[in-house]
Amino acid sequence: MNRELARKVTAEAFGTGLLVAAVVGSGIAAQRLSPNNTGLQLLENSTATAGALVALILAFGSVSGAHFNPVVSLADRYFGGLTNRETGFYIAAQIIGGCLGAIAANLMFGLDAINISDKVRSGGDLWFSEALATLGLLLVIFGVVRSGRVALAPFAVAGYIAAAYWFTSSTSFANPAVTIARMLSNTFAGIKPSSVPAFVIAQLIGGALAIGLAWFLYPDLPADAVVVPHDDAEPA
Repeated sequence: MNRELARKVTAEAFGTGLLVAAVVGSGIAAQRLSPNNTGLQLLENSTATAGALVALILAFGSVSGAHFNPVVSLADRYFGGLTNRETGFYIAAQIIGGCLGAIAANLMFGLDAINISDKVRSGGDLWFSEALATLGLLLVIFGVVRSGRVALAPFAVAGYIAAAYWFTSSTSFANPAVTIARMLSNTFAGIKPSSVPAFVIAQLIGGALAIGLAWFLYPDLPADAVVVPHDDAEPA
């Protein structure tokens, strides 16, 4: 791995790790702060996640594009922003970083480093929600980039995710790496390992649909058209 790719992979690992730490950690805090109010817990969790997303995309976007999501990286690969080799490294870094982020969140709140979730999240309504949430996420990214308002991407992505926590029955995981990581914490944001494969499949389906729709809606979508242009690419 050359130095440039190492920088990008490190950014993806740290960014995804901090994102998962925010998702899981705020979920634990919400449970403790509002033990008898699930709605308030979700509000606290979604607000913290959105805030973290804005900061992390701004911090790492110029290095790696701030994907933090294998589906986003696969879409970037389809449109020519990444090579196959880079995509593989990105996805590995996102999954590893996400898992370390979940472990960090557990430790911050005095829990075992790994405590496998027993929270079942299964059913056609949840799978449909995950496909739709992922489809919407990618279309928000493509639309913002295509309109030439790349600087607004961190806020658009964070706003969409915060809203999707509420308008989807699955609370919008919309990210295979985050989904895998969340099975390591038996807390508010957790997911039982047996529920993970169907979630990931639904997310990949949503991502594929988004690529097809983006190709139709934005036929001149530029290469590297995912979230924030990499530092070695021409701005969209």
